[in-house]
Amino acid sequence: MNEMDPVAFLADLDQKPTRLRELATLIDHGGLRWPIGEASPQRILLAGMGSSWFAAQQAALRLRRAGCTAVAELASAAQSWPTGSTTLVVGISASGGSAETLDFIGRYDNAVALTNTADSAVQALATHTVQMHAGPERSGVACRSYQHTLIALLALEQQLTGTDLALADIVRRAADATHDLLDRRAEWLPRVSGALEGGDGVWVLAPAERIGSALQGALMLREGPRRMADGCETGDWSHVDVYLTKTLRYRALVFPGSRYDGAAAEWMRQRSSVAVSVGGEFGGAAETVRFPGDDHPLVAALTEVIVPELLAQSWWSAPLSPTP
Repeated sequence: MNEMDPVAFLADLDQKPTRLRELATLIDHGGLRWPIGEASPQRILLAGMGSSWFAAQQAALRLRRAGCTAVAELASAAQSWPTGSTTLVVGISASGGSAETLDFIGRYDNAVALTNTADSAVQALATHTVQMHAGPERSGVACRSYQHTLIALLALEQQLTGTDLALADIVRRAADATHDLLDRRAEWLPRVSGALEGGDGVWVLAPAERIGSALQGALMLREGPRRMADGCETGDWSHVDVYLTKTLRYRALVFPGSRYDGAAAEWMRQRSSVAVSVGGEFGGAAETVRFPGDDHPLVAALTEVIVPELLAQSWWSAPLSPTP
């Protein structure tokens, strides 16, 4: 693991729009293609750890919705689907060196590595490689690579299903939206920070279709400033996390869009919890952050995590107390 640095983290975040536009141009010219033959695989197995697994969960859900047999597996699982020529196995590791992912794809004779690091260990084990094209992340935090993993897996969806997602256009819109949030951070970031500061942690909610945003957003708050944070799917929140609103100074960062937003908002209202909404309206939110294209689910999925990332960076730069 690289030594993590909040100044370098901000520099990594500032590069997001540029890297996204470069990737959109690459897609325009036929890049970001997956090594899939004429016969489509019968099953798709996406495996990774941390941010890689978060992105894989979203991609697998989209593939199932399109009629594909796809699962996202933690690479640390002792067993998964058996090897076979009809299964597409994708090992995802931005660094190319995640031990669990290396162990996982080492069990398969024919696997594809999705990585951000050329000539890495995962590439050496795989039969084929797809590059994320996120550029070096000097901070040691997987931020741009998470975003680029989502895009690469959307490219895989296009190839497998034959559906035109207008991916290059979506990526450009995400670049514009990300640039907008970065450019306006002096306006919205202090308000978001003020609303979420002072609680017993931050709980991040998102709909199932964008569950990676909740998990990645919470990870950023744990990884950088070492704050208490956790992510949850909005509908499931009423079954597994609602209890904490009764006993804790509860602070929620919500990515709206779930049909169950109303139930979560009502519980929070009844128990005087504080919520911040990103990308849409959420009942009773103390603050709401909007951005161009936040009504498009793919633009939202590729953009919204910049809010907890920038929040994490600001808290990391001025921690409450020394962290290990």
